[in-house]
Amino acid sequence: MTSAETWTKVDEYYTGKLQKSDSIMDTVLQANHAAGLPAIDVSPNQGKFLSLLAQLKGAKRILEIGTLGGYSTIWLARGLPEDGRLVTLEYSEKHAKVAEQNIHNAGFDNKVEIKTGAALDTLPTLEGPFDFIFIDADKQNNANYLKWALLLSQPGTVIITDNVVRGGKVIEERGDDESVQGVWTFVDMLSEEARIDSTAIQTVGSKGYDGFVIGIVKE
Repeated sequence: MTSAETWTKVDEYYTGKLQKSDSIMDTVLQANHAAGLPAIDVSPNQGKFLSLLAQLKGAKRILEIGTLGGYSTIWLARGLPEDGRLVTLEYSEKHAKVAEQNIHNAGFDNKVEIKTGAALDTLPTLEGPFDFIFIDADKQNNANYLKWALLLSQPGTVIITDNVVRGGKVIEERGDDESVQGVWTFVDMLSEEARIDSTAIQTVGSKGYDGFVIGIVKE
C-alpha cells in the first residue's frame, strides 16, 4: 500500500474500534456531498479529538471560525455541557444553510448560533471571552483570525488552528501559494506573541498529511 492508503486504513481502524456507529455524522457528510460542498471537513477521529479537547478544557463557550457544513461544529457542540454555547462563523450563505439543517438534525439548535458573512466583519460583533476557539477558515487570514481570537480570549483559553502543515509545503521555499503564505504569517506571529504558548502537531490519515497548532492563552 502507499503511505496515503495506509494512513486511511489506520484511520478506519481507530474509527471502527473507538467510535460507535454514528448515523448523525454520516448523514451530515452525505448532506454536505449532496449540496456540493467541498470534502474538507475534519476526519471522524479529528472531530472526536476536538470534542474531547473541549471536554478536557471544560469549555462552556466555543467560537469556531469556518463552519462549512457544520461537521466539526457538531463535534465541538458534543463537547459542551448542557448550558454550553457555540458561535460559528461562515462566509458562504449556501454553506451556512446546509450547516443550519445539519445542526438542527443533530439536535443542537439550542446550543449553536451561526453568523453568516466575512469573519473579519462578524468577529467585531462578538462578545468574549470564549473558552475554546477553533480556526478553520481561509488560511490567508489566519494571522488576522489569531488577533481576534486573542482579543476574545481569557487566560486559559485554548486556540486550535487546522491545516497548518499543508502537505509539508510549509518548509518549501517561499512560493506563491496564498494558503501557505497565510500559514507562514500566522506562525511568524505566534513565534513573537507573548500572550500564547503553542505547539504544532502533525497529522496523517484519510485527510492526507497536515496538522494542527494548539495554544493556550497565558495573559
